[in-house]
Amino acid sequence: MKIEIWSDVICPFCYIGKAELETALAQWGGEAEITHRAFRLSPGQSVIPTDQMLQHKYGMTPQQVSANLAQVEARAADAGLEFHLAGTLAGDTTDAHRLIALAQGRGKQAEAVAQLYRAYFTDGRNIFDRIVLHEIGADLGLTATDVDAAFTSSEIDKQIALDQRQAQAIGVRGVPFVVVDGKYAVSGAQPVQAFLQTLEAAAAEAAKNPIIEGDACGIDGC
Repeated sequence: MKIEIWSDVICPFCYIGKAELETALAQWGGEAEITHRAFRLSPGQSVIPTDQMLQHKYGMTPQQVSANLAQVEARAADAGLEFHLAGTLAGDTTDAHRLIALAQGRGKQAEAVAQLYRAYFTDGRNIFDRIVLHEIGADLGLTATDVDAAFTSSEIDKQIALDQRQAQAIGVRGVPFVVVDGKYAVSGAQPVQAFLQTLEAAAAEAAKNPIIEGDACGIDGC
């Protein structure tokens, strides 16, 4: 079974959805080849505090922002994740996706995605900082020279752009967006049972292209 996941590494629902999907895969018991596709929520956006982004985008008060972040942290905890959203940043994640693309070429894409999620949501690290990305790259066994080259690679940038165009072509407006065997789609951070049902349907070659809606980050942020 082939699974493609369009996501961004600063999207809280993407990390939650990833955890729920992994639980569903463990319960299902089959084998799956997972590919992470780049989806930048805010191409070209300057890096700003997440609370500031939420206030500007949705007109939230500081109190509303705090309540919203607490709700997301609670939902993450239900999925077995530890989130610390206060003090996080929002912006263009192209460099992080470049690191993921480099890691993919070394057979370490899954590890790169996992480390970036953990760095951002749990450890509160600034993954917009290339120094931090170099440190994560080193943890993955990537050389500083290769990481630097990835930041300026036209081929990697073409792949990132292609992932984004493919998402647009299949109608993705928010992430996470999971496609199973090119036929079955799950949109948003669904509960384990929803992912499990989709895996079982795909395995049985049942229903055609069901899309299950859930919480997601929109095209330009959460």
